[in-house]
Amino acid sequence: MGQTQILMLVLAIIVIGISVAGGITMFNMSAVTANRDAVVADSQALASTAMQYYKKPTEMGGGNRTFTGLTLDKLNWPASNVNGSYTLTVVDAQNITINGAGVETGVSCSMPVNGTTGIGTPTIIP
Repeated sequence: MGQTQILMLVLAIIVIGISVAGGITMFNMSAVTANRDAVVADSQALASTAMQYYKKPTEMGGGNRTFTGLTLDKLNWPASNVNGSYTLTVVDAQNITINGAGVETGVSCSMPVNGTTGIGTPTIIP
């Protein structure tokens, strides 16, 4: 082969290699973003379920305007699923914190995708 053909072959291999590396990076970033969105959606669903518990009377299995004693088990919520693992912490009778840790590692490639949701006493305006 001539020098021009070898040069074109080498350039084509380099361009293909860069394209594949860029595609892999974009796929990984997409997976991280999708996992972050899923953890946030799960945390919001858990927060909604916790608010239902908060507002429901004790006779119906709720908290009667308190989060005291609330656990994931009382909400029939699994501690982990395909998106990540979740913890629910009762701060006081009127506030809880929900932490979610995803299954994908974030941009740092060492820490999982994390999200925290806090719920406090709702303000109802008549």
